[in-house]
Amino acid sequence: MQALIFEETEKVAAAAVPEPRIEAAGDVLLRVEVAGLCGSDLHVWHGRERGLDVGTVMGHEYVGRVVERGQAVDGLSIGTRVAGPFTTSCGDCFYCRNKLPARCERGELFGWVQGGRGLHGAQAEYLRVPLAQSTLVEVPEGCEPEAALFAGDVLATGFFAAELAQVAEGTIAVVLGCGPVGLCAVFGALASGAERVFAVDAVAGRLQLAERFGAEPLRLEDDPGAAVLEATAGRGADSVLECVGSPQATRMAVDLVRPGGAVAAVGVHTEEGFAFPPGEAYDKNLTYAAGRCPARRYVERLLWGLTERRWDPTPIISHRLPLAAGQDAYRMFAERREGCTKVVFQPDG
Repeated sequence: MQALIFEETEKVAAAAVPEPRIEAAGDVLLRVEVAGLCGSDLHVWHGRERGLDVGTVMGHEYVGRVVERGQAVDGLSIGTRVAGPFTTSCGDCFYCRNKLPARCERGELFGWVQGGRGLHGAQAEYLRVPLAQSTLVEVPEGCEPEAALFAGDVLATGFFAAELAQVAEGTIAVVLGCGPVGLCAVFGALASGAERVFAVDAVAGRLQLAERFGAEPLRLEDDPGAAVLEATAGRGADSVLECVGSPQATRMAVDLVRPGGAVAAVGVHTEEGFAFPPGEAYDKNLTYAAGRCPARRYVERLLWGLTERRWDPTPIISHRLPLAAGQDAYRMFAERREGCTKVVFQPDG
C-alpha cells in the first residue's frame, strides 16, 4: 500500500509499505478515506520531538471504513464508517475509568514507532486499530468524512481547552493561536457559554476564520492586551486558551489572564522550563492546566454535533491532496505557504 513515512528531519516520503494485518482479536483494519496533517506532526518533522523510527507511517487523524476485524470485535461490521481519537484506549483501566483515556495503560499513539515498538499512523491507504471496540466510534449518517475527521483530535482538543480553562456562562475568554486547534477552541469556548471570545494571531486569513466562527479577532502586532483590558474593566481575561505551544504564548497567556483566572495549555510544548516563575502564579492565584486531550471522551458528542451542524470546522481545510504530495504538504503547512491552514490527505487520490 501507499503511505507517508518518516525518513529524517524535515523529510517524509510517499512509499510502498506492507499492508497492516490483524494481529490481535481486538483489532480492526480500516481503509482510510481521509487523513489529516496535524500541527503536532510538525514537531516530528522539524525534529523538536525525537526518537521516531525511520520508516514509521505518519499521522493520527483519520476516518475510514472497516474492511476486516478480529474475532473479539462486535458491533463494527464490515463497511461501517468510523472515526477515532489519536490514541487507542481500552475503556477499562484506571485512567479510562477516570476520564483520561489519552493515558490508557494499554493505549498507543498512532504514528509513533520507537525502537521497533509502537503503532503506525493513518497517512496511508490502510490503518490497523488495536482495542478497536473501545477506540472507534461509528460516524452517524449525514456526517461527512471531512467533518468527522475533526472529532478525533483538533475539535476535541478545542473543547478540552475550554474545559481546562474553566470557560463557563458569561466568561471572557482569549484564544491564543488560530491554527486548527485554536480555531476549534473558539467553538469550544462559545459552546461552553463564553460571553465574548477574543482570538489572537499574526496571520490575517486565520483571524478571518476565527471571526467567521464567532470570535473577535485581535492582531498580534496590535497589542491584544489593551483590548482585553478594555473589555474587562482592567482585570484581564477570565480564561486563556493557549493553543500554540511556545514560551512566548505561555508568557502572553499569563499576562492576559486576570487574578484568579485560568490558563489552559493544549499546544505541544517542547521547551525545558516554564516561561513564568512559580511566584508569579502564586501572586496571581493562577490556575494553569495542561495536557494531552482525552479525545475519546468527546468523540460521540462531537460527531452528533457535527451531524446536526452545530459547528462546521471544515472551512479550516485549505488543501486536499494525495499521499504523493506529502513532502510538499508538510513543508507548505510548516511555512504557512499558499494560505495553508489545514491539509487533508485523500489516500485514494
